[in-house]
Amino acid sequence: MTYEIKIKPKAQKQLKKLPKEVTERILKKIIFIKDTPQSFMKKLESKDIWSLRIGDYRALIDIFENKKLMEIVKVGHRKEVYKDLEEGW
Repeated sequence: MTYEIKIKPKAQKQLKKLPKEVTERILKKIIFIKDTPQSFMKKLESKDIWSLRIGDYRALIDIFENKKLMEIVKVGHRKEVYKDLEEGW
């Protein structure tokens, strides 16, 4: 079953700051996985969040099974995207 995709305002701002071609790659990948998202992502150990790898970039996604909803909560370079998760995000 297809999941609805929602992008949080913070993630929208982060996408706008990225180069256009990177943003397009990220959005294409998110749309591509919307039927079976968990099979393409890695669950983070410390949080109830999933990480989607798109080259050197990551999209952090919250999945709501009961609503069939994927909520994009954060997008960024792999070196930066996890930083505030450790600080209690």
